[in-house]
Amino acid sequence: MIFGLLVSVYVFAALLLILLVMIQKSKGSTGLGALGGHTQMIFGASGGQDIFQKATWTLGVFIMTSSLLLSLMNVRYVHSVRYLPTSSQTQQ
Repeated sequence: MIFGLLVSVYVFAALLLILLVMIQKSKGSTGLGALGGHTQMIFGASGGQDIFQKATWTLGVFIMTSSLLLSLMNVRYVHSVRYLPTSSQTQQ
């Protein structure tokens, strides 16, 4: 049950990351981010990263670590099963 909940959170974070990447303004001023006019800068208009870039980095790190943890949880679940049919049992 907890594994399904974690997978749901993982999928939601992945979809949110896709949305954030599409919203960002690229270097060529194309994309959906160019429609908004100005961007919100964290450290002023001269430098730093905007909020979308910070959120993208944060979600990227979250997705990488959660995918590793989910794969480790899945491996533990598979090895904790008491009965796994062998190849000779499946052929009979």
